[in-house]
Amino acid sequence: IRCWSNIPFITVPLSRAHGKSFAHRSELKHAKRIVVKLGSAVVTRGDECGLALGRLASIVEQVSMLQNQGREMMIVTSGAVAFGKQRLRHEILLSQSVRQALHSGQSQLKDMAIPVLEARACAAAGQSGLMALYEAMFTQYSICAAQILVTNLDFHDEQKRRNLNGTLHELLRMNIVPIINTNDAVVPPPEPNSDLQGVNVISVKDNDSLAARLAVEMKTDLLIVLSDVEGLFDSPPGSDDAKLIDIFYPGDQQSVTFGTKSRVGMGGMEAKVKAALWALQGGTSVVIANGTHPKISGHVITDIVEGKKVGTFFSEVKPAGPTVEQQAEMARAGGRTLAALQPEQRAEIIYRLADLLTDQREEILLANKKDLEEAENKGRLALPLLKRLSLSTSKLNSLAIGLRQIAASSQDSVGRVVRRTRIAKDLDLEQVTVPIGVLLVIFESRPDCLPQVSALAIASGNGLLLKGGKEAAHSNQILHHLTQEALSVHGVRDAVQLVNTREEVEDLCRLDKLIDLIIPRGSSQLVRNIQKAAKGIPVMGHSEGICHVYVDTDASVEKVTRIIRDSKCEYPAACNALETLLIHRDLLRTPLFDQIIDMLRVEQVKIHAGPKFASYLTFSPSEVKSLRTEYGDLECCIEVVDSVQEAVEHIHKYGSSHTDVIITENEKTAEFFLQHVDSACVFWNASTRFSDGYRFGLGAEVGISTSRIHARGPVGIEGLLTTKWLLRGDNHVVSDFAEHGSMKYLHESLPLPQRNAS
Repeated sequence: IRCWSNIPFITVPLSRAHGKSFAHRSELKHAKRIVVKLGSAVVTRGDECGLALGRLASIVEQVSMLQNQGREMMIVTSGAVAFGKQRLRHEILLSQSVRQALHSGQSQLKDMAIPVLEARACAAAGQSGLMALYEAMFTQYSICAAQILVTNLDFHDEQKRRNLNGTLHELLRMNIVPIINTNDAVVPPPEPNSDLQGVNVISVKDNDSLAARLAVEMKTDLLIVLSDVEGLFDSPPGSDDAKLIDIFYPGDQQSVTFGTKSRVGMGGMEAKVKAALWALQGGTSVVIANGTHPKISGHVITDIVEGKKVGTFFSEVKPAGPTVEQQAEMARAGGRTLAALQPEQRAEIIYRLADLLTDQREEILLANKKDLEEAENKGRLALPLLKRLSLSTSKLNSLAIGLRQIAASSQDSVGRVVRRTRIAKDLDLEQVTVPIGVLLVIFESRPDCLPQVSALAIASGNGLLLKGGKEAAHSNQILHHLTQEALSVHGVRDAVQLVNTREEVEDLCRLDKLIDLIIPRGSSQLVRNIQKAAKGIPVMGHSEGICHVYVDTDASVEKVTRIIRDSKCEYPAACNALETLLIHRDLLRTPLFDQIIDMLRVEQVKIHAGPKFASYLTFSPSEVKSLRTEYGDLECCIEVVDSVQEAVEHIHKYGSSHTDVIITENEKTAEFFLQHVDSACVFWNASTRFSDGYRFGLGAEVGISTSRIHARGPVGIEGLLTTKWLLRGDNHVVSDFAEHGSMKYLHESLPLPQRNAS
């Protein structure tokens, strides 16, 4: 048993029914009993006279949704004073207008000012209206609400405290949402020297302390404190260096500078933090967040309960390693140091990593075996994903070869001059390649992706954040360890970071001030989710790999089955595998067509018929549900077209701009296809599987992009670079180039320096 004060506010068992406070945000979805505290700035309008009705309606909707999920919701609300102030001002103005009408000759009454309204009177006038508004709003969701008014003195009387506890439990049992507020019409001032002495006692002097006190009294799982700031900052919000604190731990107060309190209300951020820490020690998790921001207030409460990174989360459990924000900052600093190295030094790091992949083969395969066994035991991965997860000696050897290619080709990637212009005499301009900054690469079931992407980031001088799937945790861990060992050769170990915390992908995509480019590697659903979640950060990749092979009338019999077999069957789970086979209509019922069908059957490829193909058959395979399907397995769609022009139109309508192929011996037809298909990769008489960074001679790729800006197709080192402009002058000013100035623009193109022959 723990006592919280000499006159104990509550007796809290050390082991409670709902356990200790949650250690991680991801656990908040398990919160059963939740208190939502609405600050004055959240409930009131900007003029502090009246309620923010739209915002309040949105909060009620979110609370109702959570209540209807079976949670027990309680609201600690402000707003009575503001609502009462609005009503009393209206009454005073009405009264003045009546008196002015009766005494229109008395000019001294015409300019009668509204008197200063006493807060207790405003609270008395506004309390009933505020509750009536809550009642009306909750009724829309078939939820009943009940009002409870309390004062500090109520908590110093044992019997009253028991009565309050019993009332709240009974209301929750009946699925009623209690709406609690301090009785501001009669509330006495707080007792002197009784507020938050250590963490032993907390007096109710504002709704922050009331919410904390009730949360502990009711053994609440989660307390959500909504205010008019995003959360807790390490310095006053608005100051240049202010950073939002994602997780706040007891004892961190010394690192925080508190600003002034909100525009309305009794408590400032310091009061909120003290109340939050008191509730946290009582076993209740706390999140302080912004309830006024128009873009997030409509889902802030539900986002918090879902475990999303919103506001400041208070936790008693400090993680063993750095936060993801700290990792991103370390990656940026490490990337800048990496970019400053000589090209030979960056290449040396990559060569070292290639050697480690073969030297430490046994340890890597042992870790990968653990991942495979866990995945098979849990049965959570489909066969294609299990294949992607698997590493082998040959895969590691291929990886090492690819990394050595990257090292050899990266000698002049960073700092390469791509344009030189003489602007005027002694004023020369250069455009040079530079790293993009910090890359976030998110990949699933592909541990071999980690060394590939790391090598490309090292070669291009970028900092790197890696987020791998938990199904490859053991493999990723050892591969990252080896990467950092290689980086240590030149003291840039921190340039590549592996995110091991419980960060949700959606939360990572919001770090727009820390991450410059997101590259997803995984399923089309993963890519779509990331593209949707990314806030202000460009995403490079492709959401789908719907690749086509068009068999023309002039196709070679020998080439057709080889190219189709390789495109579909060599690795059906790959994004560059064939998904739709387009056949010219004249080839139907020919020996070539029969050979294609026989080969697919032998390879056990399930065929889906397109609408036109099905119309030609008496007994057809199952008709395709959608011509925009990426199967990722031994399945494909067959459709019929009347010409190369129709094949191009079909690809543009149903394709994903990834990789498309024509098989023909007619050069004119082939060139038409190559020039008119608007995809990242377009091939003639070659398998779709050649769409790969390693096969293109890039050494490896961070992914295949179907975007139309920056980089397209397999993205190697060049796709991870941008440029900056360097201008070298000698006391040049723009005014010298005015109409009657002393200088003239030359804009002469200058020869580029010779590239490294190696």
